[in-house]
Amino acid sequence: MAPKLSPTPETLVTRGWSDYALLDSGDGKKLERYGGFTVVRPEPQCFWSPRDPAAFDAANAVFDPQQEEEDSGRWRFDQHGPIDAFPLKWRDVRFTGRFTPFRHLAFFPEQAANWEWLDQRIRTLTASGSAKGDRQTGSSSPKGDRPTSNAPKILNLFGYTGVASLAAAAAGAEVTHVDASKKSVTYARENAELSGLADRPIRWIVEDARKYVAREVRRGSKYHGIILDPPKYGRGPTGEVWRLFEDMPGLLKDCAALLDDDADFLLLNAYAARISGLSLAYMMAEATHDRGGRIDWGELALSEDGPNARAIGLSFFARWSR
Repeated sequence: MAPKLSPTPETLVTRGWSDYALLDSGDGKKLERYGGFTVVRPEPQCFWSPRDPAAFDAANAVFDPQQEEEDSGRWRFDQHGPIDAFPLKWRDVRFTGRFTPFRHLAFFPEQAANWEWLDQRIRTLTASGSAKGDRQTGSSSPKGDRPTSNAPKILNLFGYTGVASLAAAAAGAEVTHVDASKKSVTYARENAELSGLADRPIRWIVEDARKYVAREVRRGSKYHGIILDPPKYGRGPTGEVWRLFEDMPGLLKDCAALLDDDADFLLLNAYAARISGLSLAYMMAEATHDRGGRIDWGELALSEDGPNARAIGLSFFARWSR
């Protein structure tokens, strides 16, 4: 049975929490709060005017992009000088903010809408016992053995610094976290320690996502949920080249083959100028053509705080669920 495709898009809006807020936006920039620091980053789609221009001038850190590459540039700090890594928190997950050379701070705050959804789905699965844990799960188990519990088995591809993996683990899942960057996986493991989740069943893998998934398919491994958050372009640990538009359709089909018969979700998120939630939805529909369920699609957005808040759409998603 083909999945039912939602006829209308959905906007998943992230609003501020204790350690993050979108304070203001406009003139191609956004003013954010990360813990106790205020940060200005470029955001070309903010065509409107900021409400408090002086607050932008008083920020602790400003990212100055290179002329033709908005994701490359340098950070400029206030009179107090450069800011080292600093602690942040989302619910039970603690992690470290870092000023990277790519304008990001080692996590993507708009993904909190996805973390919220994952938390609810996994807690429901755990409470209902829907994840039977009676199928071969290959290396989704911490030691590659058969599972010892009914915890949902979750695969997180392109897992970066691990906030989604840790949100899933905190909700009760056994998690396999895969990223091609050794540094990112090291940061993810450090975040697990900070969160008090280092003893949870999380397997950390430094590998090209396509290679890992292909091997899991050959092994007959199965998962109850899979998360994909691929970059537009990237390189694997041994020089593999990732291109979103060329490589994503095949990888998504392989991921669908890894879904257990009682799997609950397959979540795809993408950042790219020439893509849409609808295109991701049709790709998802082809990959899950015989699984039934439904496909929701749309975009993730960050919203300012306060009255008359404005929101910024930042990425697109498609989500198959049972």
